[in-house]
Amino acid sequence: MENQGNNPKDEKIIFNKELNIWEALIPVVLLVMMLAYNIYNGGEIFGQYSNHFILITGGLIAACVGLFNKVGVGTMITEVWENLKSVLTPILILLLVGSLAGTWMISGIVPSMVYYGLQILNPSIFLAASVVICAIISLGTGSSWTTSATVGIALVSIAGAMNIPLGMAAGAIISGAYFGDKMSPLSDTTNLAPAMAGSDLFTHIKYMAWTTVPSILITLVVFIVIGFTMDIAEPTSNDTLISDMLTSKFNITPWVFIVPAIVVGTIVMKVKPIIGLSIGALLGGIFAVIYQPEVIKELTGVTTLDFTANIKGVWKALISSTELVLPNASEFQALGDDTKSNLLKLLQGKGMEGMLWTVYLIISAMIFGGVMDAIGALSRISAAFLSLSDSIFGLFASTVASCLALNVTASDQYLAIVVPGKMFAKAYEEKGLAPENLSRTLEDSGTVTSVLIPHNTCGAYQSGVLGVDVGEYFFYAIFNWLSPFMTLLFAAFRIKIKMLADKK
Repeated sequence: MENQGNNPKDEKIIFNKELNIWEALIPVVLLVMMLAYNIYNGGEIFGQYSNHFILITGGLIAACVGLFNKVGVGTMITEVWENLKSVLTPILILLLVGSLAGTWMISGIVPSMVYYGLQILNPSIFLAASVVICAIISLGTGSSWTTSATVGIALVSIAGAMNIPLGMAAGAIISGAYFGDKMSPLSDTTNLAPAMAGSDLFTHIKYMAWTTVPSILITLVVFIVIGFTMDIAEPTSNDTLISDMLTSKFNITPWVFIVPAIVVGTIVMKVKPIIGLSIGALLGGIFAVIYQPEVIKELTGVTTLDFTANIKGVWKALISSTELVLPNASEFQALGDDTKSNLLKLLQGKGMEGMLWTVYLIISAMIFGGVMDAIGALSRISAAFLSLSDSIFGLFASTVASCLALNVTASDQYLAIVVPGKMFAKAYEEKGLAPENLSRTLEDSGTVTSVLIPHNTCGAYQSGVLGVDVGEYFFYAIFNWLSPFMTLLFAAFRIKIKMLADKK
């Protein structure tokens, strides 16, 4: 994930002796009940911003619990503000990803990726190939977010053109992206976990490989099996028709791949993601002017292009949601509804406007998480899990449970690493366990599961960028939900559980 600006290592843990575990759980239980009720009633019982409303309501409930336990309003407001400040960078990144998606559509970058992808990738191996491609990109950049914002967008579009369920494709993309992010020395969470546990970076990565490599191999095997047994809704003979549609709307050329290559290069060279994505979005606009004049004409409604029309077209793609029209040819109109819907998605650009729903969700989640932190609920929940750890396996299980709980309540993977990391470090030492046990468990359960929570910053980001709801990709993000089970399996059978005495 991208660095959020504030240093997560400096995060203070707020304790409140007045608050007991049952009071700390009241906002969580009610939040889960409200979300479940909303899902049961179709997901929009309170309108399209249902989840936002529920999160803010959960924050108000938590504030009432805090007032009852002598926490001042000023303290809660301060903590909410700190939480909001911590997500300013992710929000900017989200808006820039929307702009990048917009200009990459009108410039023909994503359509060209889809066109060539249809020529190269077979549907049977597509899902497994997506895992490998995203793992390589994420390993090199240290960022699952950048991976999704670049190749992830293209792979989802290719999946749509192949009539592969988008939830499957998103699950494969996320599995590969988070494997690379987790194992990359460039990743901020991979640096943060050993810092919290008291280990060092490369010891942590080496030790983490024992649980991470089996998880990704199982993921690959599952996607290979799915790929070769999958019954695609419509035959892939439509691929030629889709390719014809793309060439009728865009000037398809490999030269446009210069732009994504530059963006990935900037991230590998440790250029700030905001700068790298800004460069990518602007270059997308320039390449649109050079290679796609007909697209800009359609967007602006002009018959003759001039400087003003070009600027207007690029600006519209950067800021607003855009949509091109499907060709009127009878063969396109005769396509099945699913194929036609996927083609229309290929012709849509998000722009900054398309990311506002996700931005509002993150803000709502930070309000809930900030109040929960301010009243001491986060530390109380972690302390409750810590108190249950009598055995070594119990300590690992408590760590996993604490990380999962904090991903739900704090809506932030950094807090899911920092809070348990600080609170559990001494317990691991007292059990004679080397610190890399803790750092590995924090990553296996804190980093990778954040994307499985719809209102977590990571879940909201990936859902917004890929255009696939968390509920659709949850089951197929195999690596992400398998990782905590793998770390518990290793703990249960004492596989590669390093003791402090081993260092002597």
